[in-house]
Amino acid sequence: MTPIQDHPLRYALANELHARPFPVAQMPCTVVFLAIKKPEQAVGRDRSEDIAHLTDLLDRHGAPHPQPGATHYAGQIGRHWLKWEQHTEFVTFTAITNNVSERAFNPADFEVFPPDWLMSSPGQRVTSVLMRVVPCPDDDQISASLTDWFEPESLAVSRVLDNAATCASDFRIDPAGHMRFAMFVSEGTGERRIGRIIQRLCEVETYKAMSMLGFARVKSLTERISELDQKLTELMIEMTDDANRPDDQLPQLLAISTELETLSARNAFRFGATGAYEAIVNQRIEVLREERFLGRQSFADFMMRRYDPAIRTVKSTERRLQTLSDRAIRAGDLLRTRVDVERSAQNQALLESMDRRADLALRLQHTVEGLSVVAISYYAVSLASYLLYPLTAAGISKGMLTAAVTLPVVLLVWGAIRKIRSRLE
Repeated sequence: MTPIQDHPLRYALANELHARPFPVAQMPCTVVFLAIKKPEQAVGRDRSEDIAHLTDLLDRHGAPHPQPGATHYAGQIGRHWLKWEQHTEFVTFTAITNNVSERAFNPADFEVFPPDWLMSSPGQRVTSVLMRVVPCPDDDQISASLTDWFEPESLAVSRVLDNAATCASDFRIDPAGHMRFAMFVSEGTGERRIGRIIQRLCEVETYKAMSMLGFARVKSLTERISELDQKLTELMIEMTDDANRPDDQLPQLLAISTELETLSARNAFRFGATGAYEAIVNQRIEVLREERFLGRQSFADFMMRRYDPAIRTVKSTERRLQTLSDRAIRAGDLLRTRVDVERSAQNQALLESMDRRADLALRLQHTVEGLSVVAISYYAVSLASYLLYPLTAAGISKGMLTAAVTLPVVLLVWGAIRKIRSRLE
């Protein structure tokens, strides 16, 4: 019996769900995370450059290369476990090293990524993280450590995954240029759960940073959008004045509409990506199942107070840009309606003028016809008189003969012209 034929993508799609497993981490350990993005055309970048950059790092440790066209990689490089992932706009490197430095958040821990290798990167750093994963002490010791390591004003800390760990960060860039995360792991938490928490925290930071690119874009657009809003408003006010000609306003409206459509097209992807990244940030925080630690603000609280307003600004600007485009379209419709009405009035006046001219032409035609009857009759009477000259020998005078033939000739000419005109009509 012939087995059923599989869809050609069946195995590829099934394997994709398992292609990016969570890291497995022991405690204590140090996590070094790096996200790199090209400044321009990140979506359409040459992805072979990402592979080449990863391969260069692997060659320094004599590690095996990824498969051709790979979008993820995991393996050992020296004393570090490395995970590499290629995303739509960026690539991420996660290096986990057993044990921690005596000095908390030691910048030397980042040397797993050599400076010359970082300089050869095909993109720029979006974010980098130093994470310290240690066993969970009592709450007083955690509080003392947090006071030493983080800025109290912006510190977010919470217990996660049913008290599997206590996680903290102030989401500030330290003097070495990295974000700091601390993770205090409760006794009995497994290696895989530790790895899941590590990845969730790194994803929160990465997608937060990526979504804030939309906020930076909005800040650069706000002034120009306000200028276009003012110009469009002034133009619509001018449209209410009958003294202004639509032909003078149309080029201005076309210029504004074109620029608005250009801004929308250029920023549509960034606005859409910002919304998608925001959803991922909120989802990653939600799955951590936070519980408040000693009354301090949680990650969700921090995002609500510091992150959400920026994202709302992005969404508000996106809506504002769309509203302006819609206003420009409506203004164009109104202007076209005004032009159509004015053209209709001009056409009506033209038709009336043509009617008057036709009436005058008809009157002139009747006048010409009358003159034509007189002229033709004159020549016809003359011809008829010449034909009847022999009758003068019988004693009829020439004047009487002309008078006798004038009326019949005129009637015949008038009737002939009427008949010709009726046929033409």
